[in-house]
Amino acid sequence: MKVMMLGALLDQDLLLLTSFVIGVPLLSMQISVNLRLYLQRWLGFIQLLTVLLGVQKSPLKTVDWEGKVALIQCAKAMGIQKYVFYSIHNCDKHPEVPLMEIKYCTEKFLKDSGLNHVIIRLCGFMQGLIGQYAVPILEDKSVWGTDAPTRIAYMDTQDIARLTLIALRNEKINGKLLTFAGPRAWTTQEVITLCERLAGQDANVTTVPVSVLRFTRQLTRFFEWTSDVADRLAFSEVLTSDVVFSVPMNETYNLLGVEQKDIVTLEKYLQDYFTNILKKLKDLKAQSKQSDFYI
Repeated sequence: MKVMMLGALLDQDLLLLTSFVIGVPLLSMQISVNLRLYLQRWLGFIQLLTVLLGVQKSPLKTVDWEGKVALIQCAKAMGIQKYVFYSIHNCDKHPEVPLMEIKYCTEKFLKDSGLNHVIIRLCGFMQGLIGQYAVPILEDKSVWGTDAPTRIAYMDTQDIARLTLIALRNEKINGKLLTFAGPRAWTTQEVITLCERLAGQDANVTTVPVSVLRFTRQLTRFFEWTSDVADRLAFSEVLTSDVVFSVPMNETYNLLGVEQKDIVTLEKYLQDYFTNILKKLKDLKAQSKQSDFYI
């Protein structure tokens, strides 16, 4: 069977953005600061942000709409038997967010294309939490978060892959829209608290108000060359709407023939990570002491 799989998630764009927004000189600007120097730093921040988010190299519309449309058309011409598209949960409810609107339009285009397909909406990846929270806590570095009440049901990518393969083999799921979500939805603060407990140390948390993200979006909309940054910052509107990125999974489990106990929880995933990494750090520390002894 010829199968094509494609898709993209938030991919922690907002979390990545948060780490840079907090450094905006505007937050710590004082009257005595030279205005010219401030403007230079601000423009430098915007330029850095556009590069880090890939705006200059890959505009949102070009990659996430025109690219997907071309690929779907190519898949149809190649005779691909089944096309799997990964989308974003609740993308149909937030047309004000360009990326989510594009995902929803892509879903509709795929349905109208005549291709045999499966659309899978995702909420969040557990793997993304390692670099965002676990590693900074272990390295005594700042952990960036927001004050938003948004809750996300993170899921292990291995479970997503396993459920996707099951869906591919099930002919009853052809043309259906599925949503994969983890067993529980978490806020940013709850994730940080869990990481602190498992790591055995406190996190240096820097909270970025959602209002700062919204202000930055309004500012970047004034410049044509930062319009794509403003589009990505539109996620701040989602954060302020108290959205829960999760869905009941019982029906999906029954459809795929799997049980909830087989899905990894965030507690188990992070516990395994911290257990393994702390053991390795302990071994490295012991080896270091042994080397010092012989020296």
